[in-house]
Amino acid sequence: MSRAAVLALLALGLLLALAARLGAQEAALQGPLLAADTAQQDRIVVYDLGGAARRELRFGPGWVRVWGFSPDGCRLLFTRSDGPDASRVYTARLDGSDVRALVQYDELLPDAWRAWNPQWQPGGSRVAFTLIRDVPQRDGGVRRTYHIAWVSADGGAPQLYSASGDEHEPQWSPDGAWLAYIAYDERPAGADIYSTAVPTPAGQTGPPAPLLREADLWLVRADGQAKQRLTSFPTGSVRGPRWSPDGDLIGFVYSPSPGNDQFYMIAGQAGALPTQLSQQWSLILDLTWLPDGSAMLAAVRDFRDVRDNRLWRIPLLGWADTDAALYLDNPALAYADYPRFSADGRWLAFRSAYALAVVDTATQSWAIFDEALPGNTPPVWSPAGFQGETAC
Repeated sequence: MSRAAVLALLALGLLLALAARLGAQEAALQGPLLAADTAQQDRIVVYDLGGAARRELRFGPGWVRVWGFSPDGCRLLFTRSDGPDASRVYTARLDGSDVRALVQYDELLPDAWRAWNPQWQPGGSRVAFTLIRDVPQRDGGVRRTYHIAWVSADGGAPQLYSASGDEHEPQWSPDGAWLAYIAYDERPAGADIYSTAVPTPAGQTGPPAPLLREADLWLVRADGQAKQRLTSFPTGSVRGPRWSPDGDLIGFVYSPSPGNDQFYMIAGQAGALPTQLSQQWSLILDLTWLPDGSAMLAAVRDFRDVRDNRLWRIPLLGWADTDAALYLDNPALAYADYPRFSADGRWLAFRSAYALAVVDTATQSWAIFDEALPGNTPPVWSPAGFQGETAC
């Protein structure tokens, strides 16, 4: 590491330590902001990299998880639940005040529905999320359904984008015009992972083939007036859709079988064909895009003969099995997961052995924030539209 990088690291660490020690809660936040929750899920911590300040926000008993910011950066988007069930979506100001519940749903009893994975529309006024419902059946049982839904940023009754009942992982395009998500179907298991069961001939009987639950990638327009299926893999499952910064491509993970993952991408338009970027199986924990869109950045385990999960640059041409390169070849930042770039691309935040690591991509200096407060969820950055707390 260069002398300038060392000095930058020392300065950053000193400022953050000073802010933490003094509890710089009253100063207006300047940005960019980084928010994360903890393994205890008892608070949200907001770090101001511009003002070297730190805030802890608590919202009473229960589990909290931060998901993002409003398009102007003035409000946090989070879920809160009493334990693992019945999570609800909320927003609050950056100081934790003015807490608002977003989803009002009266069709089921309060303990029979929950909301998860909220995503604020970039530059827009909608919040998409997964609405989970335990619907009573005539036989006395309960059927759990998962629908991609949305509400106004001011709150209200949810409107459904999807109807099949097993949809997850909503992800807005950068311009907020489209929403990508995955939807599951069931198929009869075949003799191997690449085949499905042959239908039983008419007149013959036998035990039914076990059903496999597998997902493909879908798109829906923000106004709900157009919907299209992007992938149609005969076997295997898709997860983790991630839009490129220009909104032209969607990177995703394809798994021929659980735990055996490959990199893919596809254009975000009807009729596009998926492009395979790797052949060897590995364990892909998470992925994002480099700020310039030239490649994807992924946290991968058992990849290129490297056992530990590290951050890899996944090229868009060639094969990642031979052409991928370590993004940060730093042993001190091993066991990486959940990489996320700031809106201006200068900062990279991720989990390193559950601690929150932040790297200045201009100098390659780095710091660990709050090592005594580990977590296992993605950090989130304030958007490009954030002009400082005084402008809120």
